[in-house]
Amino acid sequence: MSTRTLISPATLARPRGKALYWTVFTAVVLLFALAFLFPVYWMVTGAMKSPDEIARTPPTLVPDHWHLGGYTDAWDLMQLPRHLWNTVVQAAGAWACQLVFCTAAAYALSRLRPAFGRLILGGILATLMVPAQALVVPKYLTAADLGLLNKPLAIWLPAVANAFNLYLLKRFFDQLPRDVLEAAEMDGAGKLRTLWSIVLPMSRPVLGVVSIFALVAVWQDFLWPLMVFSDTDKQPISVALVQLSQNIQLTVLIAAMVIASIPMVALFLVFQRHIIAGISAGGTKG
Repeated sequence: MSTRTLISPATLARPRGKALYWTVFTAVVLLFALAFLFPVYWMVTGAMKSPDEIARTPPTLVPDHWHLGGYTDAWDLMQLPRHLWNTVVQAAGAWACQLVFCTAAAYALSRLRPAFGRLILGGILATLMVPAQALVVPKYLTAADLGLLNKPLAIWLPAVANAFNLYLLKRFFDQLPRDVLEAAEMDGAGKLRTLWSIVLPMSRPVLGVVSIFALVAVWQDFLWPLMVFSDTDKQPISVALVQLSQNIQLTVLIAAMVIASIPMVALFLVFQRHIIAGISAGGTKG
């Protein structure tokens, strides 16, 4: 079975066609790499410029003098260790709660076949059509009534209700081979034992994707933490960067942004293969 391409194999076999192909391919790759990496470079080097140089017009691509003091000032003046730790606690709790409850709900809808399961799944997916801003006030009133303000539970509990991650897990569970699950059932494994010993080990790629989505969602969220954390000492890094930026130099603020983005970038670089494999397995098959 032949595969259609923009350039025919005969044209690609010629020296001129091959040279043209690799020239265009290299130019496109470099263009996309520049478009994605240049903002990162601009942010990292911007923190190393002097306050006068960062405001200069036209801007300089390379700092005239490299100042690393912006990063140390951001670390000390903006109390980044405290706010980074607050973010880690909130993100880790939201990740654990979401992984447990979404996995259990997806497994029940996929393998236990409850009554009105399709109706329940349709109702869950319908919540994706509701704007997030429309849910802010009801969530805040509920958190206030339960006494969750200024507590990590105000972040953990709302994060559990994630319809997208639940659907992603269900799609993956639907594609698991039936013969393996039936063999476990014939060997006497119950539903929980099958989930723990069979389903979860086979679901590591999609669990990695859900973990990344859960962590990134909490790490970059701003509006909800701003509403539920009035205590400055308990605010996550996303809120603290705005609250503490009033009397801070621009270079120090940029340095703080760079430091705040390092954990998520490092997390993606370490687990990028698992993320891509999990997205492919959970969203493109079947």
